[in-house]
Amino acid sequence: MDRGRWGCVIGGDPDRLVVAMRARELGRTPIVVGDDVGVVGDVSGKVDALARIVRVQERRTVLRRTADDTDPFERVVVANADQLLIVVALADPPPRSGFVERAMVAAYVGGLQPVLCLTKADLADPDDFVSLFSDLDVPVVMAGREQPLEPLLDRISGSLTALIGHSGVGKSTLVNRLVPEANRATGIVSGVGKGRHTSTQSVALHLPGVPTPDLTSGDRNPFGGWVIDTPGIRSFGLAHISPVDVVAAFSDLAVTAEQCPRGCTHLGPPADPECALDTLTGKAAQRVQAVRRLLVAIATNETW
Repeated sequence: MDRGRWGCVIGGDPDRLVVAMRARELGRTPIVVGDDVGVVGDVSGKVDALARIVRVQERRTVLRRTADDTDPFERVVVANADQLLIVVALADPPPRSGFVERAMVAAYVGGLQPVLCLTKADLADPDDFVSLFSDLDVPVVMAGREQPLEPLLDRISGSLTALIGHSGVGKSTLVNRLVPEANRATGIVSGVGKGRHTSTQSVALHLPGVPTPDLTSGDRNPFGGWVIDTPGIRSFGLAHISPVDVVAAFSDLAVTAEQCPRGCTHLGPPADPECALDTLTGKAAQRVQAVRRLLVAIATNETW
């Protein structure tokens, strides 16, 4: 999106790009990258052609955040993504678990599969950091500058994947490796407005060589292989998310949590001495402790 104009692909075909404006009848209905929309008017894609967005379909998944934990206004960052690729450098800057945990919370609650993507593995051993999230069964891929992309491509091909990470972790470098023509620093968003795209807004990029099924095919993910690059951020506010939302995202814990007393924060003793999650054992109990670390991350606002 640029200056009130949206770049839309017709039928999921990246070669059928049209420029559209929001129809007056939509009012201030938000339209974000990843949205499925209904478009009418001139969809030829010719220079100076302008279509109208008249409908925004119900979103399958939503990645939301707030500016901080006191901000009542939540922002939809990306719609309909299948996965959230959380890009983290193992050094320079050093990794901090707080941001990763908060991004995971937003992914779980929004219906996305979080994936931990590690860069700069030549500067530090990843094992200790990865072990922090082992009980959550989060997929981990290595994507340093000198490492092959095939494991990552196997993970994201055929999906709509949003990328998120702090500035300086190598996210833009990774995007340029995945989509060489992206030219994230100075690339012009073809046909959308007259401005130059920078990393201050989200943009969807099609993965070269990955087929894109038509919207009418009935495919679960009509977009095929796409990545959505989001701006580098300093914080990830979760004012809109409660402990109940987090636990509900884990089906194996949600049923047990129904037995908790009213007002239970699921943090366990001493805050919640009667939390039903403490009755779980084995792998489920390990997952409880991992989820509780996510809840603590929400409460402490440790993001940098």
